[in-house]
Amino acid sequence: MNTQQLEIRNKQLASWNTFSPGWAKWDNFTMRFLETQAEQIISHLDLRTDDHVLDIATGTGEPGLTIASLVNKGTVTAVDLSDGMLQIAREKATILELNNFRAIQADACELPFEDGAYDAISCRLGFMFFPDMELAARELLRVLKPGGKIVTTVWQGPVDNPWVTIVMRAIKKYLEVPAAAPGSPGIFRCAQPGVLTDLFASLDCSEIREIEIAGKMACSSVDEYWNFMNDVVPPVVSALKVVDPEIRNKIRQEVQHLLGTDSNVNQKIPFGARLITIKKPA
Repeated sequence: MNTQQLEIRNKQLASWNTFSPGWAKWDNFTMRFLETQAEQIISHLDLRTDDHVLDIATGTGEPGLTIASLVNKGTVTAVDLSDGMLQIAREKATILELNNFRAIQADACELPFEDGAYDAISCRLGFMFFPDMELAARELLRVLKPGGKIVTTVWQGPVDNPWVTIVMRAIKKYLEVPAAAPGSPGIFRCAQPGVLTDLFASLDCSEIREIEIAGKMACSSVDEYWNFMNDVVPPVVSALKVVDPEIRNKIRQEVQHLLGTDSNVNQKIPFGARLITIKKPA
């Protein structure tokens, strides 16, 4: 990685470690929200009970923990940049008594594993944040056995993901939010069809499939949605952390207006993601 990419990585590390307590607080909520993606990833991996699986950008442990329960004669190595996140995953593995699960702090662009060490690789919502996506893709292919699969998900575009655009739209009504540089790491970096398909095709992978996944974020109320976004979504936290209470309240009211319900009414806010399956040539 170049100097700029290393700087991005270091900022990401500091950010995710800072937000890890919020992720711990909201872990059950988040895992329900992202469960559809985890299920689809696992389904497309076609796992065997003795597989050795690498779960990249595991965060608080999923889908790696569920995979570990399935490959009970194999192992799962869960990797994330943030050790704060990984500590949550380790605690969950202990509670679940998963002795075949280990969590290792590492950069997806510099994996500390031998060539061909893993039968399969999962990566839920990681690629769009990697400072160098091509380098990460090369590393995943390097540590994957010939004939093995990578299954990953990324978010689709803003129109398909009101769960995040609603609050950002409300924030932008009252605050100036700097636009991200084109191609820089971010939630919608891989939103266009074919971004990862083209990347892996350029690395001599020919068996690549891409499908769309739709689902909903289920919130018990507008307040639950608002509190979740304020605790764990970095752009939201960053924008609101020094905002005057009066402006914050106006933004909160605008969120409720955009959702179109009373604050105590259940919410089901849509999301859209892409799932990409890559098979390494044998």
